[in-house]
Amino acid sequence: MRQPNGLNTKWGLALFAMGLSFACAAILLLSNIAIIGESAPYVMTAQTAPTGTQAILILGAFVRPNGSLSPALRERLDKGFELYDKKVAPKIIVTGDHGTETYNEVQAMKDYLMGKGMPESDIFMDHAGFDTYDSLYRARDVFGAKSLIAVSQDFHVPRAVYIGRALGMDVYGVASDIAYPWWMRVVMREWLARVKAFAQVEFLHPKPKFLGPAIDLNGDGRVTQD
Repeated sequence: MRQPNGLNTKWGLALFAMGLSFACAAILLLSNIAIIGESAPYVMTAQTAPTGTQAILILGAFVRPNGSLSPALRERLDKGFELYDKKVAPKIIVTGDHGTETYNEVQAMKDYLMGKGMPESDIFMDHAGFDTYDSLYRARDVFGAKSLIAVSQDFHVPRAVYIGRALGMDVYGVASDIAYPWWMRVVMREWLARVKAFAQVEFLHPKPKFLGPAIDLNGDGRVTQD
């Protein structure tokens, strides 16, 4: 019986590894190009953001154990409040992780906005915005949103816009200031997050971890207080 050629086996494994690497690189590149390209016409500034949308969706970020905001989250809230103050939209949805009793992004977000003078009735809380896809999906199916301004840092905004529009909403994005000292690491992570978003939107179509009863954005935001 002919014995396997060790050299051929090694070359085969090397070629397989190279092919797999090229495939992964292609997926990474194509998903990022698609998301950035498709969202680009809808990424605005505070000065050019269209008026008349139903709400400003502020995407959550880390809250410290003592309840204080991370710099990135504070920047998002400041930009969202600026848009509200300019009357770009009449309501704000704060969306983030409130998965346990001891960790509550949305309460910290709401408290900060109220500290800036925003009335509680105009703030809607999405307690189950565990990722960007869930936040946009729930904005549509729980809050009945058809049009939104999504607010986050500039590297994140294209993904939010892409997801929201793929879900059938008229979504625009406005970037807050950048408050990430480890910015490059976060951007690299965002490249991978876009691959996930592309798969969710184009192929997987998952439902959020939680949905729930409908909430009217034309009503009083205090009904969302948990």
